[in-house]
Amino acid sequence: MIILPAIDLKDGKCVRLYKGEESSTHVVAESAIEMALTFERSGAKYIHMVDLDGAFSGSQKNLDTIEEVVKSVSIPVEVGGGIRNMEVVEKLISIGVSRVILGTAALKDEEFLKEAVKKYGDKIAVGIDFKDGKVAIKGWVEVTEVGYLEFAAKLETLGVKTIIVTDISKDGTLEGPNLDMLKELKEKVNINIIASGGIKDIENIKDLNALGVYGAITGKAIYSGTLDLKEAIAVCS
Repeated sequence: MIILPAIDLKDGKCVRLYKGEESSTHVVAESAIEMALTFERSGAKYIHMVDLDGAFSGSQKNLDTIEEVVKSVSIPVEVGGGIRNMEVVEKLISIGVSRVILGTAALKDEEFLKEAVKKYGDKIAVGIDFKDGKVAIKGWVEVTEVGYLEFAAKLETLGVKTIIVTDISKDGTLEGPNLDMLKELKEKVNINIIASGGIKDIENIKDLNALGVYGAITGKAIYSGTLDLKEAIAVCS
């Protein structure tokens, strides 16, 4: 299992949210570049970035910062948040982003998703964010009637190779990941699953590693000091 330390961007700064609520924004670092370099020095093999301005508004405001981060590190970077057309996908890939994460658009615009997957293959991932088993979109503000298992199964048929799965009720809470949900999902689909939301400590990492998921995203636990990134990476090696 790979560990993907998270950088959430808002107004160019690294922030964390609680359960995805915009009003809970807390700045954890002024420089995304320095944070990314710190993660790389700690042994991270991949970095997860979210443009929160993009997620909430649907327009990218942090492209310059994302490009600077990508150019500053030698490890791959995946990016999500408000990516709703091919122009943005192409822009991100052109600046060196290794994997582009679609969210709202993957649910709302199947033709766009198909086009992106056809053109870029495994460089396209889909984020499945859910609340009470239902997929949430538009920065988690709108909860749909689509079940996360149903959506994941459909994505597999469309050729998506990687999904990032977040239980919104766990995100930023340090209450531990939703292991039952992940186990059920792993039995349902045969694609790469990256777990996100709720990770607190090394025991959570061990549990996820034992479950056999492809990756785990952790942000608040690192920033809060409840998880040592180097130790987490070592446990999964």
